[in-house]
Amino acid sequence: MNEKQAQILRLKQEKNAVIMAHYYVDDDIQEIADYVGDSYYLSEMATKVKEQTIVLCGVSFMGESAKLLNPEKKVLLPEPEADCPMAHMAAVEKIKEVRDIYKDDVAVVCYVNSTAELKAHSDVCVTSSNALKVVKALPNPVIYFIPDQHLGTYISHQVPEKKFIFNDGGCPIHTKITKEDVQSALDRHPGAKVLVHPECREEVTALADYIGSTSGIIDYATANDAQEFIIVTELGVMYELKRRNPEKAFYSTAAYQICEDMKKVTLDKIISVLEQDGEGLQMEADFMDKAHAPLKRMLELSR
Repeated sequence: MNEKQAQILRLKQEKNAVIMAHYYVDDDIQEIADYVGDSYYLSEMATKVKEQTIVLCGVSFMGESAKLLNPEKKVLLPEPEADCPMAHMAAVEKIKEVRDIYKDDVAVVCYVNSTAELKAHSDVCVTSSNALKVVKALPNPVIYFIPDQHLGTYISHQVPEKKFIFNDGGCPIHTKITKEDVQSALDRHPGAKVLVHPECREEVTALADYIGSTSGIIDYATANDAQEFIIVTELGVMYELKRRNPEKAFYSTAAYQICEDMKKVTLDKIISVLEQDGEGLQMEADFMDKAHAPLKRMLELSR
């Protein structure tokens, strides 16, 4: 443990704070976080922690979700400018248009990787971990899936009885990965299992031995007897994969499997936000009630 990590642990105790980190942030942050996980895990844990201050090491929508689930707690973002481009890739006007056409038949299903504004206009949120379970549980025959068309497409193939409407959006990092990238990695490592995040395009998921969330990929690699894996998601996940499986080999498909926004969160910024101990994220009460409802429903339907 280095000096900055030790300082964060001291400050955390002083401020009655808990450090929550996504798998995509840098290794030195994951190493000292109280909870490390994917979006679903962090959403769930945010409702259970006893500490009064949550330091959310991730992008802005994750901090918003933690605040919506814990309106009485202080939520601090070490880097408020760390954003997710996909979180903005849907329009409230389009949601209203779809509702006008399909009335009560449609459920607006909002991937948790979205702004609080989009959540406030949705019926239920989902993560890549629970999307299939939640969509199957909905009574509506029509699903408007926002903002990620790739995750929506992946789920639609498993729920053929429902009509899906897709939104033109997606994670720039996952969308950039091509089938040629994966095939090239397979040519270099022909015995490796291919583990793919469902935010990737269909041509990439078609090559997968396993398709799943970040936590699902980690669990699969840990439980599987194979010794080599090609990891088709953001490379921050490598820390946990190697920590749990030091005897196994993990390979990337391309150098651009990196979310620059996640990497904006640093130890120095965590120290700074804890020392300043500001008021944290703030939202209007009425707005919070609207944006919280689909998150609450997600947690209910995915249990």
